[in-house]
Amino acid sequence: MADITEIQRRRTFAIIAHPDAGKTSLTEKLLLFGGQIQVAGAVKSNKIKKTATSDWMEIEKQRGISVTTSVMEFDYRDYKINILDTPGHQDFAEDTYRTLTAVDSVIIVVDGAKGVETQTRKLMEVCRMRKTPVIIFVNKMDREGKDPFDLLDELEEELKIHVRPLSWPIEQGARFKGVYNIYEQKLDLYQPSKQVVTEKVEVDIHTAELDNHIGGVLANKLRGDLELIEGVYPEFDGEGYLAGDTAPVFFGSALNNFGVQELLNCFVEIAPSPRPVQAEERTVQPAEPKFTGFVFKITANIDPNHRSCVAFCKICSGKFTRNAPYLHVRAGKTMRFSSPTQFMAQRKTTIDEAYAGDIIGLPDNGGTFKIGDTLTEGEALHFRGLPSFSPEMFKYIENADPMKQKQLAKGIDQLMDEGVAQLFVNQFNGRKIIGTVGQLQFEVIQYRLLNEYNASCRWEPVSLYKACWVESDSPEELEAFKKRKYQYMAKDRDGRDVFLADSAYVLQMAQIDFKHIKFHFSSEF
Repeated sequence: MADITEIQRRRTFAIIAHPDAGKTSLTEKLLLFGGQIQVAGAVKSNKIKKTATSDWMEIEKQRGISVTTSVMEFDYRDYKINILDTPGHQDFAEDTYRTLTAVDSVIIVVDGAKGVETQTRKLMEVCRMRKTPVIIFVNKMDREGKDPFDLLDELEEELKIHVRPLSWPIEQGARFKGVYNIYEQKLDLYQPSKQVVTEKVEVDIHTAELDNHIGGVLANKLRGDLELIEGVYPEFDGEGYLAGDTAPVFFGSALNNFGVQELLNCFVEIAPSPRPVQAEERTVQPAEPKFTGFVFKITANIDPNHRSCVAFCKICSGKFTRNAPYLHVRAGKTMRFSSPTQFMAQRKTTIDEAYAGDIIGLPDNGGTFKIGDTLTEGEALHFRGLPSFSPEMFKYIENADPMKQKQLAKGIDQLMDEGVAQLFVNQFNGRKIIGTVGQLQFEVIQYRLLNEYNASCRWEPVSLYKACWVESDSPEELEAFKKRKYQYMAKDRDGRDVFLADSAYVLQMAQIDFKHIKFHFSSEF
């Protein structure tokens, strides 16, 4: 058996949210408690570049948004924590969906003033599909926002999950006094400071001591609120949380470092250690002695000075050892890794071993890996659950500098390996079409091709409604379909047939006319 204690002390989770809900700020404060950074990025000093620790790509620093998932690990108390900070912007949703396949639980950040937003709803659907346990952190309590009880109703209704508050705010905005930590039964008083951790007071809420701290009026209101919570919401149930049915809710202000440690303390106690992972062949248990893992993300040029590609591998079982021989299942060859790394955003350290639940970076300079690849100690396993979704925006990509054809081809190849977007080659005219989930991805691709590969591209419009993968048990019907639609047929990077429908009506008619053809809207079928 693998080392059970090592596996049980691991907590691997993603932080997801709508853009601007304060996700990156929360990540930073967690790193502050893990002793990984001494000063949060929010401090405006000349010596510290005012950008968040977890946003390292040039374009992220310019735009102030996260466009790729970054991985960070740290130790806290007796636990080893792996955080994946995901992009909130919906144009990069695909990166986030894939990240959710590599985590055991999720923290959702909700803006206390805006409540549940569209992107949060979508991400919650993915968590529900996979029964991933969820904790909700309601952020920005130091600003005016919605009534906490209304927020709880909205969370239940919009995210379709039972909620149970484990901390409760005392006022909000300018009047914000702090929170009562229901989980630890302590009062946390608020002092607005980005650097200082707040004072905690053990107080019996039924005595006058509470009045001394926050005043009689607020003390009575808090007692009433807590009574209401006990009456309306069932006791917190750890099993319900692990099954993905109940979400504990915490309140605080990530920017002012308030309520974050309470969230972290509760999280490490209740969150699941690495869970079994379903492969096509069988279920893989984390405590199995043999190593297995899958690549869920590939990032090119983490260090712009060295043309480096890194494949992020989630370890599903056993123990990974540096320089040991592992089987790359798709390629059918054995590989050794002399410099596997673990991450603290941009800082990488070489590691000798890692356990189930950990996320390691494997150097991938020869383009050895694709998203979804499996590594094992010899068993032919295939992990599923890394879908590409049908893109909704399309443009022809053209070379803007004939001297740089090779660089452009290489750049497009590597960015597609990363899963930034999808590439289709039109079978009618041989032109390359890029499909994305959002407009911003086109800008990111153009920017990265120029800055990382020294290749300039230009976009040309193409009017398409949707790309869908087609297959059929009847080769004759598939042939007839391809002949009739030959102008709209393309191949994806794996050589599969893709139908590029130019309108909803055309797609609907195709589905009616060709009964034996299956139209798929995600690449997993």
